[in-house]
Amino acid sequence: MDNATTYYFIGIKGSGMSSLALILHDEGYHVKGSDIAKYTFTQRGLEQAGIEVLPFDEANITEGLTVIAGNAFTDDHPEIKKARAMGLPVTRYHEFLGKMLPGYTSIGVAGAHGKTSTTGLLSHVLSGVAPTSYLVGDGSGKGTPNARFFVFEADEYRRHFMAYHPDYMIMTNIDFDHPDYYTGIEDVYQAFQDVSQQVKKGIFAWGDDENLRRLHADVPVYYYGTSKNDDFQARDIKRTTEGSEFDVYHEDEFLGHFQIHLFGEHNVLNSLAVIAVAYFEKVNLEEIKDELLDFQGVKRRFSEKKVADMTIIDDYAHHPSEIKATLDAARQKYPEKEIIAVFQPHTFSRTIALLDDFAKSLNLADKVYLTEIFSSVREKSGKISSADLAAKINKGGEILQADNMSPLLDYHNAVVVFMGAGDVQRYEKAYEELLSNLSLKNN
Repeated sequence: MDNATTYYFIGIKGSGMSSLALILHDEGYHVKGSDIAKYTFTQRGLEQAGIEVLPFDEANITEGLTVIAGNAFTDDHPEIKKARAMGLPVTRYHEFLGKMLPGYTSIGVAGAHGKTSTTGLLSHVLSGVAPTSYLVGDGSGKGTPNARFFVFEADEYRRHFMAYHPDYMIMTNIDFDHPDYYTGIEDVYQAFQDVSQQVKKGIFAWGDDENLRRLHADVPVYYYGTSKNDDFQARDIKRTTEGSEFDVYHEDEFLGHFQIHLFGEHNVLNSLAVIAVAYFEKVNLEEIKDELLDFQGVKRRFSEKKVADMTIIDDYAHHPSEIKATLDAARQKYPEKEIIAVFQPHTFSRTIALLDDFAKSLNLADKVYLTEIFSSVREKSGKISSADLAAKINKGGEILQADNMSPLLDYHNAVVVFMGAGDVQRYEKAYEELLSNLSLKNN
């Protein structure tokens, strides 16, 4: 690390990039970056830290910069091209992060789903008991002087997590995703198998995942879950409208009774992984209990608000397994209310590859609405539309437009769950404004 340079982030609003920028800023380094002008939920932290965010422009690239390039951008990006032409050091995000890990007890969180929630939970818990730096995929990041722990999200896309050699790694699951890169589930499994060889002390893996059970690592693999053959077990689970509580055992050793104000079975499992890490690092579990109870969640993961008589939930879910988990959480917290799903499919390749699974998960709601497919930077078009998904949904499937959210006005004292990784918040905002205006008129 160099105090004489300015670390310049190309694509600084990206979820991982903004988190990394905040860490370097907290550690006293000069930081700035560039991105699109459109507002994103990740930029608030940058604004609060006073980090300069410029519009993309190759004129931004000057002498004295160390460039960190976001993985969403190819080498043809004008700023990256100019930086290379000038001979400036240019490092990809995941490569730079990998070089930061030595010097800490580092814990990576990998998995097709649940990375951000688990990383956020682990960061919160460990920060409450010891100096901890962390990088969470919701745009949250913190650099702590003399940190004992470094907690970070390890993304499997394009095998970027192969840049990391952490002390520990939590693996939440292996599932087929990113069909624009991975050829199938076996390809995904192989990526996780490869990264398992780079972990230094131990792996904590969800025991019900058949592919995680196949791992052959050089370090111990500790399985967590609810089965008798798991190393860490949650027993006597009670799920209520206030959250969940459960007993934790390591083999036959009782570790304690834990409570969380979080919803859905997946959050019990995430908590179990966190407890397992704390146990092996000999952290006081009574302190862990308090920190778990205090955690309220991460950005865009089951974020709630009340407008008029409606409960509105915003969630990043964009894969069938994530949709299932989010709707399960909504059912737990609101068992007596109607659950309406509004889903924005994310990328054409994912929609095609998982079409039937999307329909199956969405049908767990009482009513389903869709938006048009959100195209990504790497994928602008495809041979499928939201209408193809709608045809497979038996709980509705009407396609909404942001300028006409009136179909949702038919529901009262219900829960609307907006899900997606694109700009589904645009639809959510339109609905909230419509609902608020009508409420004012009725007063």
